[in-house]
Amino acid sequence: MKNALKFSALLFALSAMALVIYSCASDDSDTTTATAEMVATNNSGLSGTVTFTEDADGGVTMEANISGIAEGEYAIHIHAMGDCSAADGTSAGGHWNPTNEDHGVWGTAPFHLGDIGNITIGADGTGTISRTTDLWCVGCGEDNDVVGKGMIVHEGIDDFSSQPSGAAGARIGCGVIELQ
Repeated sequence: MKNALKFSALLFALSAMALVIYSCASDDSDTTTATAEMVATNNSGLSGTVTFTEDADGGVTMEANISGIAEGEYAIHIHAMGDCSAADGTSAGGHWNPTNEDHGVWGTAPFHLGDIGNITIGADGTGTISRTTDLWCVGCGEDNDVVGKGMIVHEGIDDFSSQPSGAAGARIGCGVIELQ
């Protein structure tokens, strides 16, 4: 009987330790994620996902994975409104610019928070671009919050100088950034 009680106590202690270890290892509460599922506009065939992940230190990493379009370079930006209801993507409004800066090259002043740059699509029809910054937040409710904004891929390249949007042409993909 004593051995059975000792065994039960040992089994309980090991189970409790395993639960604590598992809880710590699988704790994702230190990150906040928002995603935009990209859909084609202007009959482009584009699809993809743009994910924003904020870590515990306030750094946000954006990763865009785009597919379904021809090889080349395409402008990608955050737009002011999370609305993709228009077939041509214009319902997403203009570039998101809460700091009222000129359009430019990401990371080189002046630039605004919606300036991502150009994504390169390979011969296989896919491409990825990423940015990491502490200038954005995910779900914080402040002016620099990406949630509720639109992601747009344009038919041309961003020239990084034409105001206010880089002369990138028509919108060929749109997605709404939503908190996960």
